[in-house]
Amino acid sequence: MKKILLFVACALGLSACNMTGGQQQDAMQQERDSLQRIINEKDMELDDILGVFNEVQEGIRRINEAEGRVTIAEGNPESASSKDVIRDNMDFIKQAMQQNRDLIAQLQEKLKNSSIKNTKMQKTIESLQAQIDAQSARIQELEASLAEKDALIESQGEAIAGLSNDVASLTEENKQKAEKVQQQDKELNSAWFVFGTKNELKEQKILTNGDVLKSGDFNKNYFTKIDIRYDKDIKFYSKSAQLLSSHPAGTYQLTKDNQGQYELHITDPQKFWSVSKYLVVLVK
Repeated sequence: MKKILLFVACALGLSACNMTGGQQQDAMQQERDSLQRIINEKDMELDDILGVFNEVQEGIRRINEAEGRVTIAEGNPESASSKDVIRDNMDFIKQAMQQNRDLIAQLQEKLKNSSIKNTKMQKTIESLQAQIDAQSARIQELEASLAEKDALIESQGEAIAGLSNDVASLTEENKQKAEKVQQQDKELNSAWFVFGTKNELKEQKILTNGDVLKSGDFNKNYFTKIDIRYDKDIKFYSKSAQLLSSHPAGTYQLTKDNQGQYELHITDPQKFWSVSKYLVVLVK
């Protein structure tokens, strides 16, 4: 810029030597106007280049900020909010980087076509390009890291889903086993009793020719099912009661209530039912 001004000044001086006073004044005014136009044009070119330059710098700054947010959110990739932060900022980074590349291309084109030949500005543009290239390399590494973590999370999700299915299967299996054990336990602790008159017991083939439960087809539905762990008292609602089935002595008491009706109190359930799980009582 200084060289241009010096050249114009010299030209004005030489022209002035060959002109009269009025002509010299007009010529100098024209030269000043021409010089001012040149200065204005170069100022506009410089402002335009600096404006694009500032846009690139601002883009680099915003990309660095977005990159920092992605790095922080990457520490907790399983969080839904972190995933949104990563996705939104990665989209912004890609758009901003493409915009910066376009602006750098504009700067290079403007400087190429500009009358301003500034080596320092060219080096500054090259420095900006180097920063953008470095950012691009970091973003590629970040994307690779995110992709690796996504794959790991997906793999872990599949493993967890498999484990959940296994747990559900085992839970159902254990439930069935528990129900089976409970049922077996219930059967082991089940017993049946019946009381009735001689004719009633004979009709149900429970009493045959004076023998108890000797017939293979006696009516089992005539009996009442009980749990020997809890059902230890049985009322017969009769003033006459006689045990026909065999049960160890000393394991029960046959007593009367306030109305003189018999009832059975089993004092040792395990021994009482050890001989037979069927209790037959003759009443009148």
